[in-house]
Amino acid sequence: MLARSIGRLRPNVVRSTCQRALAAQPQSRKISTLNKLEPKDVEHFATILPKTSILSTLPPIHGSADDLDPFNSDWMGKYVGQSQCVLKPRTAEEVSKIMKWCWERRIPVVPQGGNTGLVGGSVPIGSEVILNLSNMNKIRSFDPVSGILVCDAGCILESLSEYLVPHKHIMPLDLGAKGSCQIGGNISTNAGGLRLLRYGSLHGTVLGLEVVLPDGRIMDQLTTLRKDNTGYDLKQLFIGAEGTLGVVTAVSILTPSAPLAQQAIFLALPSFATLPKVYRAAKKHLSEIISAFEYFDRQSYNLVSGHTGAKALEDSEIGDSQAFVLIETSGGDASHDEAKVNNLLEELYEGADGEESLINSGTLSQSPAQFASLWAFREGIAEAAGKSGKVYKYDISVPVSEFVNTTNRVRERVGHKVKEVVGYGHVGDGNLHINVIADAYTKEIEELLEPFIYEHVASHRGSISAEHGIGKMKPQHLHYSKDAVSIDLMKKIKHLFDERGIMNPGKVVPV
Repeated sequence: MLARSIGRLRPNVVRSTCQRALAAQPQSRKISTLNKLEPKDVEHFATILPKTSILSTLPPIHGSADDLDPFNSDWMGKYVGQSQCVLKPRTAEEVSKIMKWCWERRIPVVPQGGNTGLVGGSVPIGSEVILNLSNMNKIRSFDPVSGILVCDAGCILESLSEYLVPHKHIMPLDLGAKGSCQIGGNISTNAGGLRLLRYGSLHGTVLGLEVVLPDGRIMDQLTTLRKDNTGYDLKQLFIGAEGTLGVVTAVSILTPSAPLAQQAIFLALPSFATLPKVYRAAKKHLSEIISAFEYFDRQSYNLVSGHTGAKALEDSEIGDSQAFVLIETSGGDASHDEAKVNNLLEELYEGADGEESLINSGTLSQSPAQFASLWAFREGIAEAAGKSGKVYKYDISVPVSEFVNTTNRVRERVGHKVKEVVGYGHVGDGNLHINVIADAYTKEIEELLEPFIYEHVASHRGSISAEHGIGKMKPQHLHYSKDAVSIDLMKKIKHLFDERGIMNPGKVVPV
């Protein structure tokens, strides 16, 4: 089985001139209004940061371009920038000094966390300065009474989870990339993840932020209180803004108490048609202890099994099952939770109101190791897809009843041009992930997929980005989810905070 924590591995990046030209092309008009980095800028940064915290091909650093490659490319190798300088500040004050200089000089800046994003939001379009926050990794405080954690934006999500273990608390979000992603990036993309069903989104759990604005001013809204009704809730503007309004440097977040009992239930369903009934039954029987309800299709199961050699169930138990479900329960009394689970399984196997069984088979974790191995199967889909080829990733919100129809329509559209199309997602919040696996990224495949998928989403009043963000990939498609008035207001907010357009230019808001 795969390990539960799946970090995202960046491929070795070969600096291809044509690939970089393609990456820089869409927003070149916007970038051209800003100034390019010069040696005098790097010299000034060296008065703010030690030289060990600066990577640059320009004097006085004279570094190798190879050193910048991991920062210039996303982990999929799909988006590639041309930055000549990576800065790694350690404090908000250092970020402030850097931003003040860049504001005065009109130098574009890309804030970057763990660089695990999927829409190109954390890599340059052109030669912007990369502001990497990995050195800002200190935990400032934790209150065991309230469960409120205050930490720097560069803290890795998994490290925060490990810090909370002896305090008997957990982070309110959980992602497959937990071993690499940083909490500041999670907030800047409003990451959803596997626990949203139970603990809600970051718009609810984030209590306060420290943000360095484009002109270098520091906005200190790092409150550790749950209630504050003193006017506009400004922090909400930065949650999901993808670094286009400012740099998140610290966060105050509410962490829930760790559950005393957890179980994972892996179910094989005869078809997708029974999934809505299984979900309704799970909500009825598990109610307050259900913490995740994940779906993936047969193609996803086969992909992970073929990649890892692992099997969640025996082949004879799976049979011709076409859909799979992973349910997580988190409660405070193991015997109470087990009784609820048993009642659920009884209804699923025996059916209700004279119906046939809703599932073909299933398994229930009996130990922490089994719990982790079942979750590893679900979390292994993205990695297995990446190992199989170049992946076009679509993160959309549609009604749960449309999950399989949406995936099948994509298969019909591009199946003859690609290796595989898999569908999986979070049933509890209507978030479907479609991964289209091809031999290479090509214009032909992209044009078959876009705007086809977005038009389908719009027909159901869904979202073209459920949790991954807009980044570089989707600004031109934003109108499929936002009306003209909304987009106009977004542009005005962007201009209010960043009238010079230096913050992550070309991302989120259409030019």
